[in-house]
Amino acid sequence: MIKLIAIDMDGTLLDSNRELPAENILALQRAAQAGVKIVLCTGRPKSGVEPYFNKLGLSDNEYVIMNNGCSVYQTKNWDLIDYAALSYQELNTLSQAVQDFPEVCLTLTGQQNYYAVGETVPELVQYDAGLVFATAQAASLDKVKKSSEIIFQAMYMGEKRQLDAFQRAEAQKLSRLFSAVRSQDYIFEAMPMGVTKGKALRKLSQNLGFRPEEVMALGDAPNDLEMLRFAGVSVAMDNASRLVKEHSRYLTDSNDKAGVAKAIFKHVLS
Repeated sequence: MIKLIAIDMDGTLLDSNRELPAENILALQRAAQAGVKIVLCTGRPKSGVEPYFNKLGLSDNEYVIMNNGCSVYQTKNWDLIDYAALSYQELNTLSQAVQDFPEVCLTLTGQQNYYAVGETVPELVQYDAGLVFATAQAASLDKVKKSSEIIFQAMYMGEKRQLDAFQRAEAQKLSRLFSAVRSQDYIFEAMPMGVTKGKALRKLSQNLGFRPEEVMALGDAPNDLEMLRFAGVSVAMDNASRLVKEHSRYLTDSNDKAGVAKAIFKHVLS
């Protein structure tokens, strides 16, 4: 019996226009009414999650895993109940890695702010910030450090060709120091070592008293792999990458055809 549903957002819960299909809202409400815990599990920061959570019409006794596992919030008062942060030394290492790639921008996601490290904010970075209802601000590392703000994760952003070159040159080195993943064509992410959606989901499930076989996870991208491996019922979207499909037990329809709702009605509410 499924007692917890962990759901990725972009490419999974949200359609290609980043809207919430009505069918998904209904399915999640039905599951919650049946006593199933709903956990959004996303790379997004709080600014890009809370508006969607409010549209779902769920109770205030849910949890959200954000920043690819770096932060966990309880939705009653949106309290930060668990987190992992990048140290100042790690920020220096991340900055040094991009020195030879001027067309790739290091961005930092803090508890309150979205930073582009440098003197200006590239258009691509501001576009990405807008997707999570935020505004990126240019800042030096010294300014970020002086703010004493918790920095959850870093993202390198650039056009695909430039980011491909950066990844070829730096990914192996970064992967020895951070949890690193290419989450999108224009984003390469770096989290504190050992931090992933899957690790955060495992810890939250244990704290709530749920076994892996009582958990269903749905996703579409490489940063969903570990949570899909953890869940007893793992579901890949039809629009998921080939790797995600290979590591999932079940396949559902695409994010543009309310695949989340179909999976919930089939595996949880049938």
